[in-house]
Amino acid sequence: MCGIVGAVSSRNIVPILVQGLQRLEYRGYDSCGVAVHAASLSGGTGGLQRARSTSRVAELMDQVSADHIEGGTGIAHTRWATHGAPAVHNAHPHFSHGPADAKPGKTLGSAPDRPGRVALVHNGIIENHEELRAALQAKGYVFLSQTDTEVIAHLVDSVYDGDLFEAVKTAIRQLHGAYAIAVFHKDEPQRVIGARAGSPLILGVGQGETFLASDAMALAGVTDQIVYLEEGDVVDIQLGKYWVVDRDHKAVSRVVKTVHAHSGAAELGPYRHYMQKEIFEQPRAIADTLEGVEGITPELFGDGAYSTFKAIDNVLILACGTSYYSGCVAKYWIEAIAKVPCQVEIASEYRYRESVPNPGTLIVTITQSGETADTLAALRHAQSLGMTHTLTICNVSTSAMVRECKHAYVTRAGAEIGVASTKAFTTQLAGLFLLTLALAQTKGRLSDAEEAAHIKAMRHLPAALQAVLALEPQVMAWAQEFASKENALFLGRGTHYPIALEGALKLKEITYIHAEAYAAGELKHGPLALVTSSMPVVTVAPNDQLLEKLKSNMQEVRARGGVLYVLADGDTKIESSEGVNVIRMPEHYGVLSPILHVVPLQLLSYHTACARGTDVDKPRNLAKSVTVE
Repeated sequence: MCGIVGAVSSRNIVPILVQGLQRLEYRGYDSCGVAVHAASLSGGTGGLQRARSTSRVAELMDQVSADHIEGGTGIAHTRWATHGAPAVHNAHPHFSHGPADAKPGKTLGSAPDRPGRVALVHNGIIENHEELRAALQAKGYVFLSQTDTEVIAHLVDSVYDGDLFEAVKTAIRQLHGAYAIAVFHKDEPQRVIGARAGSPLILGVGQGETFLASDAMALAGVTDQIVYLEEGDVVDIQLGKYWVVDRDHKAVSRVVKTVHAHSGAAELGPYRHYMQKEIFEQPRAIADTLEGVEGITPELFGDGAYSTFKAIDNVLILACGTSYYSGCVAKYWIEAIAKVPCQVEIASEYRYRESVPNPGTLIVTITQSGETADTLAALRHAQSLGMTHTLTICNVSTSAMVRECKHAYVTRAGAEIGVASTKAFTTQLAGLFLLTLALAQTKGRLSDAEEAAHIKAMRHLPAALQAVLALEPQVMAWAQEFASKENALFLGRGTHYPIALEGALKLKEITYIHAEAYAAGELKHGPLALVTSSMPVVTVAPNDQLLEKLKSNMQEVRARGGVLYVLADGDTKIESSEGVNVIRMPEHYGVLSPILHVVPLQLLSYHTACARGTDVDKPRNLAKSVTVE
């Protein structure tokens, strides 16, 4: 993890590789690097060259230019550390360093005399890397990093016998875990081999040149002819041609699709950060997601959805992080409106526990990227248990999740650059509400009048969101007070409990303030012990059937000297006073209230982060697309 770009071309490919990394920067990374074969250009001489950095990709480009690194065959990578600290010696690409690489009469020490024969980049995690490392060290291979990736480079080198394609196919048989790799060899200057299992990898077909990448966005503007490699595929790319074999190493033909990927280099315009821009894009994102929805029909989720919805008797939602919280909101909706039992599970937990499968379950996955490793693995686990009714709510139509699920609703949030999800979350909620209504209709639990009322309310969402965004100056005043805090508590009830969880997550992600969220009724069961005047308590207070209960919970906070920050509907009769700070929502939004109430919490986190001076769009230790466990 996190980004891969590779190419075989007759031109100097380094600018394309680096540009590809820049387009993947939004995913988050802590180091980056590029390697080329110097002899791959016409008239070029030399072997493997490499530049690596723990700075940004722009600094890597400066280093590449200063070192005059050029080549027609190359690979590049942005790394998010898993094995080994963020350091240059752990950055990709990795070279092999085996007995064949030492100069005559010398052995390899801690600093090899020259680059090895193999250069490799890798996304994923190799679970048996320690076992493989020991075996390779016994053969004389020297390890210069703490990564599991270096193991693969040495392993490929150890089995190489003149054909890199065969060497990679042999090596990956010994790998346990997840990987997407791109690798080239000094003896084959115009050839790159790629392979994937558990991590995404795509092939780009150009004019007389061929590319690999972990995301089509990396190749935006270079080629729009994309092949989505399938699980277990190995691909051999050369000048203007390629071959693919499947997991059984049998030759296969994969469909070439025309994909107009976003460049990822969206202009900030008047905004300071992508996160702020994306918060303010939510009215448009919701409108685009709902475009064309004239009425509720199961076919919004694809052909045959009516039969699927008729056949199921319960729903299981699988997701991670922010997407998990959107699923938690959906549970309330599905059970209250569609009257269908619904369970929500963290994908990484579900796949590793003993569960009771039910063939009548609708498996719903939620993922922004469609490549989240734990969610994909949870989906496959559910399918292996005989649960074949699958549906995804996803923002990327070409993703692995959309391809692997029977049904899909593709949200139209557009490219989300900021690591902390905002518009992806609210568009997921819009898609999940449509799913709720479609299930209710199929089960005969949605009258025409109710359908019309819900559609009207959804069409009002963009305007309602604009009104909520107008509260930004008031939220900024709160943020100035939060900036000096180190702890915060978030409270909500019913459908707004998951919104409190999401608010706490956002504050943690980009401000590094420790934040907890609780169902407000649980306050006296432990969290109340933490309440002091130095811990702000954020309360989501819509005017619903739980309002009076929530007011009692707020009084418990004030009685202990806690300071409240309340997002209240206008008719709740909650007034500002000493220790009680109130921002009034423009109107009451009923069952769709969670979509609106989350926006001030996004703004609170954003402006608190600005006041604290943190890296808003690229928070430390986090990545945008989590393609490893």
